[in-house]
Amino acid sequence: MTEIVQMYHSRGQARGVERLYLDFDSFFASAEQHFNPDLRGQPVGVVPLDSLHTGCIAVSREAKARGVKSGMTIAKAREITPEMVFVVARHDVYVRLHKRILEVIETVLPVAQVRSIDEVVCHLLPSEAEQGERLAKWLKAALASTFSDVLTCSIGMAPTELLAKIAAEQHKPDGFQLIEADHLPQALAGIDLNDLPGVSTGMRARLEAAGVKDFASLWALAPKQARAIWGSVEGERFWNGVHGFHTERPVTKKSMFGHSRMLPRDWRTHDKIAICARLLTQSAGRRVRRAEVRATKMTLGLRGGGSRVASETRSENLRWNWEGAFLPARDDHTFLTALGDGLAEAKRTLSFRPRSVSVMIHGLISSADIMTDLFDTAAQIPGGIARKTDREKWERVSDLMDGVRARLGPQALTMGPQADMPGGYLGAKIAFGRIPDEADFSGPKIADEDTHFVTI
Repeated sequence: MTEIVQMYHSRGQARGVERLYLDFDSFFASAEQHFNPDLRGQPVGVVPLDSLHTGCIAVSREAKARGVKSGMTIAKAREITPEMVFVVARHDVYVRLHKRILEVIETVLPVAQVRSIDEVVCHLLPSEAEQGERLAKWLKAALASTFSDVLTCSIGMAPTELLAKIAAEQHKPDGFQLIEADHLPQALAGIDLNDLPGVSTGMRARLEAAGVKDFASLWALAPKQARAIWGSVEGERFWNGVHGFHTERPVTKKSMFGHSRMLPRDWRTHDKIAICARLLTQSAGRRVRRAEVRATKMTLGLRGGGSRVASETRSENLRWNWEGAFLPARDDHTFLTALGDGLAEAKRTLSFRPRSVSVMIHGLISSADIMTDLFDTAAQIPGGIARKTDREKWERVSDLMDGVRARLGPQALTMGPQADMPGGYLGAKIAFGRIPDEADFSGPKIADEDTHFVTI
């Protein structure tokens, strides 16, 4: 054990309070309250589309205080809080607000990493760490003076990023906590394992199976034990973070471009699923081209509930997946041709009524990594020259369409019939760890104050 600890010490043990984690409170809902003063103080839910059956992707602190939780449907939330107000999410507005927030934070501290749309990490110098809570108050004051006092955040300071994140999450909303190395493990003695980042319900079951039922027993694990329980190096990274050792994550290389979408009830037919999948594919294709790579595979995924066969048990965990392969491509024609094969297979074999659809374009190859003779030898195979010419033609068509759509809007030019998906933002939704690029939002800019209230 001593040798293991010494090894991690050499990799960078924190010598003091070195990380600050800033986590905004109910960000989407708070953003809507910021832009629309009439919503301040009211229970607010942000939903992906104007539908009674959709779920809240965020709820305000006032709604949380009344027992409403993220994920609840509008109908369920109104049972708990009849006066609840619902607004449709505006992802491009939130991304613009996020960028302005980063600029304000930078006036106080440099931002080291952006972890999500509402979470950032700052590295602290010893002189900054000495300021403690005063530094957190300066950050909060800078944000409040630039925006409004409803756009609050919780801040944690600690030796490592993981500990700082735990500290921030323990004191929401609008809280602050500082954890020093000599406060451990007592500072976290009463924390529930499910409240620790990286400990999901499944991981909690693994920990309990290994005899780890509270933070004290988690703290007592050795690094290799943590790795064995997690089943990967993530266990050791977690052990490092909790015990005050910095570990830098390797830079990840993009392995796929994809999007998914929950389907409104009247969109759970094969024809409507095909429209949604086509729109998702075209959005993913544009990202492939912006990354200047080519792809070789596509996966179409459908998830249930509700079987079309009356004798089957209703389930929310039904899954259907199809994967197709093609020569390295970056054009929509190739991607949509592959999608057509997947949709045909779904029509033949799918046995349940899907609730969501996903499209992943993967098997990415950098254009620089493709061997120069991959296409130059096209003449050596039957129809090779024709296929090369077709590929180049469809690439030019896709590039042209990207340019037109960026200037004139998503409906200016389409491959296939025009269609509008309820809720919009296909391929431009904010997900944990992914903040869409401005290029993902095509069409007219939505004004920050142009809130769309649910009308049902």
